This record gives sequence, structure tokens and C-alpha cells, in this order.
Amino acid sequence: TSHVDLFDHKPELERLAGQPIPESFGSFKTRRAVAKNKLMPTRRPFRKYGQSGIDVSDFLPHIAGCVDDLCLLRGCHGDSVTHPESVYLMNTGSILMGRPCLGAWATYGLGTENQNMPAFVVLPDPAGWVKGGAPAWGNGFLPSVYQGTILRGGESPILHLHPPKEISGDQQRQTIDLINRLNREDLRTKEEDSELTARIASYELAFRMQTHAPEVVDISQETAATKTLYGLDDKTTAEFGLRCLLARRMVERGVRFVQLYCGDTNGWDGHSDVEGNHAKLCAQSDRPVAGLLRDLKARGLLDSTLVIWGGEFGRTPMSEGSNGRDHNPHGFSMWLAGGGVKGGQVIGATDAVGLRAEHDKTHVHDIHATILHLLGLDHTRLTFRHNG
Repeated sequence: TSHVDLFDHKPELERLAGQPIPESFGSFKTRRAVAKNKLMPTRRPFRKYGQSGIDVSDFLPHIAGCVDDLCLLRGCHGDSVTHPESVYLMNTGSILMGRPCLGAWATYGLGTENQNMPAFVVLPDPAGWVKGGAPAWGNGFLPSVYQGTILRGGESPILHLHPPKEISGDQQRQTIDLINRLNREDLRTKEEDSELTARIASYELAFRMQTHAPEVVDISQETAATKTLYGLDDKTTAEFGLRCLLARRMVERGVRFVQLYCGDTNGWDGHSDVEGNHAKLCAQSDRPVAGLLRDLKARGLLDSTLVIWGGEFGRTPMSEGSNGRDHNPHGFSMWLAGGGVKGGQVIGATDAVGLRAEHDKTHVHDIHATILHLLGLDHTRLTFRHNG
């Protein structure tokens, strides 16, 4: 996401608009050579919101109304200028695929609260998965049972949830018992096979979900006011709003870690027309995200639910082409809310034009350590023995 267009107001960027970035800002990585491109002003005006008076762009009027509950991190930075590497870094702490993601670590460290639902659920955008794909919610070297379980949007969030009508519950139970008995026979011949162990556990969980999951994804009992809060009455917000509402219902029922993606494979990648790109995605997500925060707060769930908002990197203050922005891992914004976080505050800052984190800098690893701390975990003691 473009931090300078959403959460990081830079008056100096307005003043220097149309000029090359001064050499005093030093060298930097971009996906394309844009060092000679001109500085581009923010696409929308910023206004101060809440008792805290934090500046937020007009792109996000609903989230801006919740600013006193947000801890805004403006000094974030990462390691890579490409999407997949940065997605892996943000999700797993490494630019290389194959390490456990944050959701896997959290469920490994904390366990599950609901034996009838997965502990870690991922809701990708139905229009396309994030660049880098499934390793972003993978278990890495942790046992396979800790990987994220995909829930889709639309009328059938969980595929194959209902058995065929001609198969009774007893028949289904007997089938699962036979499969698991054969799997356990096979497991006895192996010292350790986390894939097979996870397969056994997944059959058992899937069987229990057939009874309990339909209620979780059934929003028919939600009030009209709640559905309106999430934007289900507007075709622009209805799809993402439904997934936000499902996230609240899962959190309410003990699902430990829920991850929501907004935007298809190209997502917020505003290489051209960053204004149009962000206008579309902010319109889809602003009201549902604010609705989720307000709903959690009204139900007394926000104090015990940590909400994290952000992308894999920011965007350059210089233009790409005439009206786009390139990738920027040197400085960007994220925010946290609930879960023990003190709201209405800003931590960190980028330089005068928003290129690079400069004060109270927060690397992605520091963000992860903070999140784990808020979940009650010491990241130096949360370990897993792997290959010695």
C-alpha cells in the first residue's frame, strides 16, 4: 500500500512535487529505475481525526473514525523490493519460502481453543491469491497440522463441507475410522511422519467441522444493523465485508489466528494510476475494516483480539510513469489495534518525503516480536528443534 497516500502525511512531498528527489536522500532499491523520476504529491488530502489528532487520508474515512483505537507504525522497513520475497518476509520472517508463518508459530505456541474448527484460518481474495501463494500461510518445518486452512468467500466458504445426502453420519464416521486405522498402521512403520500425522488429524477435524462449521459460516442470525456495519448492503463492500464478518464469527468461537487478504494477485500494486488502484481497494475495504473494529469493540472482544493492518511494503514518493508509484521496502506504515495495544498513538517516522524509515525504525522482525509479545509469547523462547 502507498503509505504516503494513506497514513503518512508529507507536506514536504507537496512542496517538492515535480522535482527530482534530492541526492541527500541517498541510494535506494526500487523494482525499476525511478531515481530520476519526479516526486509526486499525495493523491488525496489528509485530515486530523479523533482526540489524538492523527492525520489520515480521505481514502479511508471510516478507518479514520477509529484512529483513537489504532497504534500507527510509520517507521516500518523490510529487506526486499519484490512481492513474493516481501510477502514471505512479512508472513514468515524470511525472504525465502519454506519457513513457518506467523499464524503457524502462534498456533504452535498457543494451541487451539476450539477442537471443532481449525486454529489458523486464511481467507484469500476470491479474485486471486497474494503473490507468492500458499507458502505465505505454510507451516514450514513445523508439523503440517499448523498450516493455515483456506476459507473462500461466497456462498460456500468451506468446500466439500456437507457429505452427499445418501451418506449417513454413521457411514461417514466408519469411513473416517477405516482411513485413520490404515494411516496409523502405516505410521507405525515410520519413526516420525508429520505429514501423515497431520493427515490423520485433518480427517478427524474435517469430520467434526461437518457438524460445527456450518453454524460458524451461517450469518442468517446476524442483525440487519450488523450486516450494514460491515457493508453487506453495498455491492462494493459486500464481498470483503462478508469475510470480515466471518472473521469476527470465527474469533468469537475460538479460532486462534485469522488472516484476511484484500485485493487480487496484483492487489494494491499501483505502478500506474495509483489513485484509481487505491480508490477501488479502499472503497472495498475501508468500511468493512472499520466495521470489524467497531463490532469487536461493541462485543467486548477488541481487548482480547489483536488486529493487524498492512501490506508487504510501501510505495515510492517518486512517480513511476506519469501517475503510479513503485515498490518501496525502505519505509512504510502498518497499524495495530486491540489486544493490549495503546490506541491513538504514532510510533516511528519516515524522512521528509516518505522514502525511508528514519526515527524509531521498526524492521519486520521487530513487528513480529511485538505481535508475539502481545500474544503472550517471548520470541526468543518460542523454538522448535529441526534437523538438530
